[in-house]
Amino acid sequence: MVKYGLDYTRCRWILPLLLGIGVIFGIIALAGRGWLESQTLPYVQQASLWQNCRRPAQGGEWSCESLMGYAWGRAAAATYLVGFLLLVICFALAIIAFAIDTLRFNFIRGIGGLLFVAAVFSIMGLVIYPVKFSSEIEMTGINMFSWAYGFGWTTAIMEICLGFFFCCLPNYEDQILGNVKPTYFYSSP
Repeated sequence: MVKYGLDYTRCRWILPLLLGIGVIFGIIALAGRGWLESQTLPYVQQASLWQNCRRPAQGGEWSCESLMGYAWGRAAAATYLVGFLLLVICFALAIIAFAIDTLRFNFIRGIGGLLFVAAVFSIMGLVIYPVKFSSEIEMTGINMFSWAYGFGWTTAIMEICLGFFFCCLPNYEDQILGNVKPTYFYSSP
């Protein structure tokens, strides 16, 4: 990307595209019912960020209870939701920053800093949830933290990695804008 600069049409939108993928993964994590699931038959427990569902037997009805009745459930949901909202704000700011012909590199560095703050909030929610869930809610059978929880961690990791890219991109401002003369290693005799 640095070799061709951000004006190169295929490279200019890579970072906002990756932020958009992170937003999609965050939506999947927020809406997914697979934060915690039974690992083996009979499947008797399934939990999301918002509720915990159980059923007594294989053919029984699911009974669900809200996790918002617990202080830690509200804290986990709030911190992960704040991290997700900051990610959406960074996505909107990145589209604005890269749509402008003249890039404002300090603006891009600010997006990177905001992504690190979003990652901190997301990780706080992702750590609170399993620690308090496993200690305060009785689990039956063999359970595992599943696919939606994994999407939450993928979103947090993407926030950290993209934060580094957005913070480090202004260091290559001259190369991106084409202000550096090429260096040739060939010398004539």
